[in-house]
This record gives sequence, C-alpha cells and structure tokens, in this order.
Amino acid sequence: MALEELVRDERMNAVIGWSLTGIVALGAIESILTGVLLWGGFELVIVATVSVPALITNDWTAMVSWPLLAVATLSAVAGLVGFPSETVVYLAIATLALVIVVELETFASVELSRRFAVIFAVLTTMALQALWTIMQFYSDQWLGTEYLHSQTELQWDFVIVTVVGLVFGGLFQWFAGRFEPAGAVARAANGAESP
Repeated sequence: MALEELVRDERMNAVIGWSLTGIVALGAIESILTGVLLWGGFELVIVATVSVPALITNDWTAMVSWPLLAVATLSAVAGLVGFPSETVVYLAIATLALVIVVELETFASVELSRRFAVIFAVLTTMALQALWTIMQFYSDQWLGTEYLHSQTELQWDFVIVTVVGLVFGGLFQWFAGRFEPAGAVARAANGAESP
C-alpha cells in the first residue's frame, strides 16, 4: 500500500490513529503512576482532544490524520526515552495546537484558508504555552516541583515554542496540500480554498 493510499484511507487512518492515541493514554497512566502529574495530565489532554470528534459524531473513524497523531504521540512519549523535557514540551504543545486547528477546520463549520490556519495554529500554540506556564507555576507552588527557574528562560520558552509552531504549521500545510489526508476538507474541489 502506497503512502498516499495509507494517508487517504479513513478506516486505516482510524485504526492507526486510535493505536497512537492508546500509546499516549498508556504514557499518561505511566506518568501519573510515577508521580509526574503535570505531564500525565497534559498527555490526558492530548487523548481527550484527539477523541472529541469521534465522541461528538459517534463515528470511530472521525479523527485527524494519523501522521499528525504520530507526531503528537512521539512528542508525548519522547520524554520516556530520554529526550530533554524542554524539547518534548515545545513539540507537544505545537502539535496539540495543530491538532486543535485541524479538528476545528475538519469537523466543525469553521472554514480557514491554509495560510490563516497556520497563523491560527501559531497563536493557539502561544496560548497553550501560556496555559502550560501557568500550570508549571502552580505545580511549583503546590507540588514542590521546580519547573520555572527564571524570567529569561520563560521568555525564551515562548519564542522557541512560537518558532516550532510556525514550522509545524508550515509542514502540515505542505503535507495537507500534497496528500489530502483522511478527514481533510477538500476545499479546492468546492472552490472554497483561498490562495
């Protein structure tokens, strides 16, 4: 089976997507059981976000494309294999933002041009980074963790996650334009695609 067929087949997309979502759920359980509550909670947010379209539509095949879920899974479980936690967080936040934007465009009545979708994904990435920073602050206060070290580091986190979000958005724009993944809205066929 060619990559294009694998990406476009909705049933195969759902099987691979649910398998990847299961891996993230297992990672969340492992994180919570080992006392990494903040990261375990974040992984559960990823699982919930990915599951929303299927729950709302009562269609198990209603999922974003599996390559996007593969990046989300990789970023969610990369910390378990020794990747630096800062890098993992940047990837996970940018990927979650992109999943949210793709779900809005695919499963809601929202229509976004691809360029605006990238900008919206970057803005969503920055908003999620702000929420992550707030959660780190309260984790430091209530759970005794030491996530936040300095204001300079915090500002660099925002810059880096914004750049990562922009790169991911551009890559996904290229991917969606080339492969038209399962669940993608074929706006070009409807004449609704903006340049």
